[in-house]
Amino acid sequence: MSTDAGFPPRRSRELLQSWVDDYLQTSTLNGARIDVAPQDAEDEFDTGLVIMRPKGSALSVYMQPRGFDDPVWELTIPSREYDVTMSALELGGLASVVLDAARLCTYLQFRSLEWDRASGRHRTSSHVGVDEE
Repeated sequence: MSTDAGFPPRRSRELLQSWVDDYLQTSTLNGARIDVAPQDAEDEFDTGLVIMRPKGSALSVYMQPRGFDDPVWELTIPSREYDVTMSALELGGLASVVLDAARLCTYLQFRSLEWDRASGRHRTSSHVGVDEE
């Protein structure tokens, strides 16, 4: 089996986990758990879903690239079937978690851009459809 998936570039679950591990060496997430989840993908390549679960909270924050050929990452906070009531202190803690998630997502986006550039597999619009002679 070839290790080159061609276009678009896809990052393996192991690669994403190494990026999360690198981030956690220099950052604290106030006890939040980070999971790199397997997703629908071809062969051994994942599409890149990272889940942050804050300690003592039912909240989850999902991070993933916007698309297969898009190095820009986005955050999703899933909706709830019920209202969440909290104190000002608890809301401050939630704000801290959301800020931590934004920082991790920004880091993953930076690493993706860096990896895509180094892999030489990310197509730019100027190369699509151009025949090489």
